[in-house]
Amino acid sequence: MRYVAGIDSSTQSCKVSVRDAATGRQVREGKALHPPETVVHPDVWWDALLAAVERAGGLEDVSAISVSGQQHTPVFLAADGAVVCDSPLWNDTGSHAQMMELNAELGRTEWIRRTGLPITLSDTVTKLRWLRETDLAATRRTDAVAIVHDWLTWRLRGYGPGTGGIEELTTDRSDACGTGYWDPEKNIYLLDLFEHAFGRRAALPRILGPRDRAGVTGGGIPGIPAGVPVGAGNGDNAAAALALGLRPGDAVMSLGTSGVVYTSSPTPVHDLAGYVCNYADAEGGHQPLVATLNAARNFHAGAQLLGCSFAGLSDLALLAPPGAEGLTLLPFFEGERTPDLPHARASLHQASLANFTRENFARAVFEGTLTSQVAMLDALESCDLAIDRLLLIGGAAKSPAVQTILPQLVGVPVLVPESDEYVSKGAAMQALCALDGEFPSWRVDARELPRAERSGAAAQHASAMESLGYAEG
Repeated sequence: MRYVAGIDSSTQSCKVSVRDAATGRQVREGKALHPPETVVHPDVWWDALLAAVERAGGLEDVSAISVSGQQHTPVFLAADGAVVCDSPLWNDTGSHAQMMELNAELGRTEWIRRTGLPITLSDTVTKLRWLRETDLAATRRTDAVAIVHDWLTWRLRGYGPGTGGIEELTTDRSDACGTGYWDPEKNIYLLDLFEHAFGRRAALPRILGPRDRAGVTGGGIPGIPAGVPVGAGNGDNAAAALALGLRPGDAVMSLGTSGVVYTSSPTPVHDLAGYVCNYADAEGGHQPLVATLNAARNFHAGAQLLGCSFAGLSDLALLAPPGAEGLTLLPFFEGERTPDLPHARASLHQASLANFTRENFARAVFEGTLTSQVAMLDALESCDLAIDRLLLIGGAAKSPAVQTILPQLVGVPVLVPESDEYVSKGAAMQALCALDGEFPSWRVDARELPRAERSGAAAQHASAMESLGYAEG
């Protein structure tokens, strides 16, 4: 029996999943948390990876490894391989002013035309301008810029502080696509856009193909033997799509720290409306995607306020009628990326003495959050991307309230794939591909949720958006 390891370095934690190469079945795993701050030193990701490897029982018996990770977040490196400064995460809103500057300087349409991205505060290019304007000395010391999975892959290969080797950095299309300086048609960096944002040149990771190896593991890494093949790696959403076996007409809604909705396309999408980002998948195609900053954490905030568990919040929500008797939550607790409302905050609408109950409030938390996610599905369809069914994944996908309410908000079948860690699974599939040259076909079972009549929650949400002047984003 052969084993492969997939590593998921997400916003919240690092997960290491060891799987049977023949079936994809997970045989053991390890997990370590990341700090909650949105500007952190990259060493916390490496330390968490090593801790997760140890908790997974080590990787001495695996035949290949690959890393998936949070997209956009940059790692700034000096020529000797040392980290120059802390990294702003994709969900840090401090780069909004820089996003506005970049769009004003070149025009939002120009960014969309050249990169397929309506530049947001999450994209790497805005973080480059942010560092240039907040720490010019660090900018001048930066000789290379990598994304999280690029840097961790490089570290696994034996590089790091004091080793040099920044020319050995690698990435893949699915992470290059989220930088804001990558051409989706030509699969090359747009160096003029990088320099426009950063004010100088820097080395960028070499873009590998989906079936390429990044190299092999270096020596001296606790729990990981030297010489193990390392896959190209990928962005987290691309890894999940790979593991799910996304087919034409499928869309995925992932409810985690962020809310993400994506589908597949054989050709790039350039959404001049500014909602859909043209990302790349892990197999050589494209993965149009829309994302929000606010998702599963909304449920935990609601549960904390009501003094109950997440499961208790779900139970309360299901005791209330659809629409929560008019009570409506706009769930912009952390500002928002889609629509572009970085300074917005959550707001409760149409509360009365009659409808302001624990049950209705719980229902409003779920309906407000899910309606924001469904708006992303609508954005994909507006780009002529046909959606025939919706796959629901992520930590919050298991909630009975989510599974009951979501079918009331969409007009296509909703399926819940079997519970699994799809990002680390997709990374494991790429690890096996690095070993054998082809992706495995690991089966995924899914359960279709009961169909339901459409509720009025979406209309309530739209009315609340209009009342605050948010209707146009």
